[in-house]
Amino acid sequence: MRTDSSSPASSPASSTAAAILPLVGGPANVVSVAHCMTRLRLGLADPSRADEEALRAVPGVLGVVVDDGSYQVVLGPGAVTTVTAAFEKLLGPCPAGLSTADELAARGAELRAARRRRNATPLKTALRRLAAVFVPLVPALIGCGILAGVNGLLLNAGWLPGLTPALTAVASGFMALIAVFVGYHTAKEFGGTPILGGAVAAIVVHPGVAKVTAFGVTLAPGQGGVLGALAAALLATRVERWCRGRVPQTLDVLLTPTLTVLVAGLGTLYGLMYAAGAVSSAIGTAANWLLATTGPFAGLVLGGLFLPLVMLGLHQALIPVHTTLIAQQGYTVLLPVLAMAGAGQVGAAMAVYVRLRHDTSIRTTIRSALPAGLLGIGEPLVYGVSLPLGRPFLTACAGGAAGGAFVGFFAMLGDKVGATAIGPSGWALFPLLSGNRGLGVTAAIYAGGLLTGYAVGFTATYLFGIPDRPPKPTAPPSP
Repeated sequence: MRTDSSSPASSPASSTAAAILPLVGGPANVVSVAHCMTRLRLGLADPSRADEEALRAVPGVLGVVVDDGSYQVVLGPGAVTTVTAAFEKLLGPCPAGLSTADELAARGAELRAARRRRNATPLKTALRRLAAVFVPLVPALIGCGILAGVNGLLLNAGWLPGLTPALTAVASGFMALIAVFVGYHTAKEFGGTPILGGAVAAIVVHPGVAKVTAFGVTLAPGQGGVLGALAAALLATRVERWCRGRVPQTLDVLLTPTLTVLVAGLGTLYGLMYAAGAVSSAIGTAANWLLATTGPFAGLVLGGLFLPLVMLGLHQALIPVHTTLIAQQGYTVLLPVLAMAGAGQVGAAMAVYVRLRHDTSIRTTIRSALPAGLLGIGEPLVYGVSLPLGRPFLTACAGGAAGGAFVGFFAMLGDKVGATAIGPSGWALFPLLSGNRGLGVTAAIYAGGLLTGYAVGFTATYLFGIPDRPPKPTAPPSP
């Protein structure tokens, strides 16, 4: 056996993985392994065999969440990737006594589906499926949003005039065709053929719709935006599934795609685009009116309630709203306000760090999680610090409310602060900022909101948020 420092067994990730494995019931109890940006997600054959209290005491583990049968160990960005790889090596090629990786995946899927059926509510199911449509688009939204911001700076400064047309095309291409991607993922999620969903959704952005007139109104390319694409793909999926059960198998390959595109396409042109266009316009009007008319109050409510919404999983309902605003106006005015919740969380964590000088464990957790929190990834701080302690979660919400009110106040004065993409928040949102008063003013207002959130979150937590005797960490509510 190798014992030198370069051995995988000696790495911190391997040590953490080795400590986690027996505490979740050992290899025989693990039926699936995956990870997201911050969490190791495990499917367990028998979740009762996991020792949550011991898991929370493992160095490097920031929290434990159980959601619809998925056992989630919060490790933080970066660490989760290396620990997951080490964990999979410890399991070997055939965990849970299964003969192939495919059988393991199938077994894990069966268990997750069974638990979801037991625990699902109509609202949670709808939000989960909605998120499955839009979340895969986030990386492209981030990349194109940053490029659009860089291109805007170059245009305003008059630099590199030979390059800016190319950057404009690169940054705008995805947004011009986002309806196709929404349609593709909608059909995939709801049981249709993805390419047919994309084909029908493509009608929404096709220039030829400008020649279509119905009910005395001429359509415009892109009318209805992502909501129109979502509705078009849902209709295509329904039509396709109807055809599959009625068209003879010998003709299925010809008739089903043809009827799907024809019926759903006509329904999109002569109904869905009009309805979705009206809804999209109403969303944009409502968002602008809300901040322009009740700015500080709206910011207070949105910034203060966003962390609880995340805990309940209800924030997923905002994804299509953000996407609609970006497609319609070029940026979403809601995201910078909601991002203030993370600022309150950072301020609260700093206060805990200062007040609990002798609690080495909590201070170590804060030191490791704070950089991610400053960049808008708040889960390590939420599950590792504020939720287990209780009161700091509430005072963090107070900091988020104050930061939201700050941004909302300037929105009421006519200074809009928006984001050209969704996903990042905190200081990572600066490259994506946009507004109606120039980048300098927009960035200054957003920075002022962050500093307000930090200050109020810190002060409220320092004065009111630290229990005399911090309680033993308990399992946080499922997000």
